[in-house]
Amino acid sequence: MELEQVVRRNKNRGYQQLRVWNDAVEYYGRTCKVFRVFPWGLKRVVSQAIACADSVHRNIAEGYCRRSIKEYLSFLYIALGSLGESVSGLHAYRQAGQLSVEDYELLDDFAYRLEYGLLNLIEALEKKRNSGEWIDQVMVKGSNAEYEVWDYEDVDT
Repeated sequence: MELEQVVRRNKNRGYQQLRVWNDAVEYYGRTCKVFRVFPWGLKRVVSQAIACADSVHRNIAEGYCRRSIKEYLSFLYIALGSLGESVSGLHAYRQAGQLSVEDYELLDDFAYRLEYGLLNLIEALEKKRNSGEWIDQVMVKGSNAEYEVWDYEDVDT
């Protein structure tokens, strides 16, 4: 059963439009699919493999939502580190005979694509930071009526 995707738009959810975030979510899903069939005796390996894949998309989103270029870049570097941790695990699991060649290639190839996307995003943001093009603020457009904001002077106390 596939969940219907409801599109919600606001400035703080803009990361959902990033190809690299979508790729990171897909990488997490692919990682889960590969590792969920591992035997119970390797539950620690499974847990760690899934956790570092999960960390990638979460750090992309958190950095974006911080709205500060410095923090955004910091979280993107953390995402890149989590991806490196994930790929390191793939190599180790393959060498230990715990991961098939097919599953290794599937995940490693996708991780390479994701890494390339992260590096490109980091480079683009560093250029914006260095040129002064980045504005560290959230500007929400819309009326207060949309958010049912109360006029506190009209409220009886």
